[in-house]
Amino acid sequence: MLVSLPSSLNGVVTLPPSKSLSARALVLNALSARPGRLHHLSDCDDTRAVVDALSAHPEVVDIGAAGTAMRFLTAFYATRVGETHVLTGTERMQQRPIGILVDALRSLGADIECLGQEGYPPLRIVGKCLAGGELEVPAHWSSQYVSALLMIAPTLERGLQLRLKGVPTSLPYLRMTLRLMREFGVESRWETDTNTIVVPSTDYHPPTNYSIEPDWSAASYWYELLALSPDADAQLFLRHLSLDSAQGDSVCARLFAPLGVATTPAPDGIWLRRTPSTEGALHADLGDCPDLAQTLVVTCAMLRRAFHFKGLHTLKIKETDRIAALTAELAKYGITLSEPAPGELAFTPTPQAADLADARVSVATYSDHRMAMAFAPTAYCCREVDIQHPEVVSKSYPSFWDDLAHFGHP
Repeated sequence: MLVSLPSSLNGVVTLPPSKSLSARALVLNALSARPGRLHHLSDCDDTRAVVDALSAHPEVVDIGAAGTAMRFLTAFYATRVGETHVLTGTERMQQRPIGILVDALRSLGADIECLGQEGYPPLRIVGKCLAGGELEVPAHWSSQYVSALLMIAPTLERGLQLRLKGVPTSLPYLRMTLRLMREFGVESRWETDTNTIVVPSTDYHPPTNYSIEPDWSAASYWYELLALSPDADAQLFLRHLSLDSAQGDSVCARLFAPLGVATTPAPDGIWLRRTPSTEGALHADLGDCPDLAQTLVVTCAMLRRAFHFKGLHTLKIKETDRIAALTAELAKYGITLSEPAPGELAFTPTPQAADLADARVSVATYSDHRMAMAFAPTAYCCREVDIQHPEVVSKSYPSFWDDLAHFGHP
């Protein structure tokens, strides 16, 4: 699909609800004896996978490419006494490791069998009443593994005392999980001296009505559009988005400030406006917000802004190897990335950089929604950008292309 971008970037954007919050709220609601009503759930592939699994309770649960669903449902089904489920997904999903979560659940008494290669889906899960108790896990695990354990913790006979050994990965996502658990009636405490999260055995009491806030990950693509737009007067209003958000990706506002995008809070959203960018290389540890990595890498590369990003070790086990994908696709623009160390990406512009004004680029998306959306704004810098398989945005932001074409005016 040839990307067509607005010539005048001035209007209002209604972002999709957060899929991270949606998935957590759905699981917590399902764990409750008296579920509440959830409003403004994300209408994307990942959320639909969780909704279908929790509403239909099929014996074979195919979650497609929804990694969050795979991790959360593995823990959820392990607690469903009297139920047996086979949890599977796409070919790529069956190549994504889940063994460390499976082993942790087994140590709590779960009955989980890997039907193919050990440590990978598909999984046969026989629900049991799990004892709980003390569990130590490496803190560098994916935050979704830890969140999966935390969410089922109140249903365990002895609750859970989860000790994180080391420095946690994507810490804001753990805080998001604990904040939602509190909003659904379960208090926990984080004992900082031992780095242990203590969750009692108790019942969830969800709000009667709970509304999901907009997705900060989705907002990042509008920040990128503004940063790359040739319109010096460009401004956007992102409706209902708040800087005081449970989402770790709200750090996007701070990370894009040096790239020429100012964020101003308003009563019912935030304003994005162009502002002079700073000079010098951009250094950041993205370990707490890995989903912003592609957006920031592509933005900096298009602006010919030197950068050195760390904390990217989880990118290799996402929908694709995102480090390899970014390197391959930016090479088509004449841009060379380097990996100074595992989990790092860097870029240093050269004086002989190619002029992109007449470039025609075809971008492979690797079945990865974030590749499609991160590269779409590059059409402001090139004569022509063709996004292969643009439909992959349905994983998190189904209306992305329509919003680009039709977003309204204040």
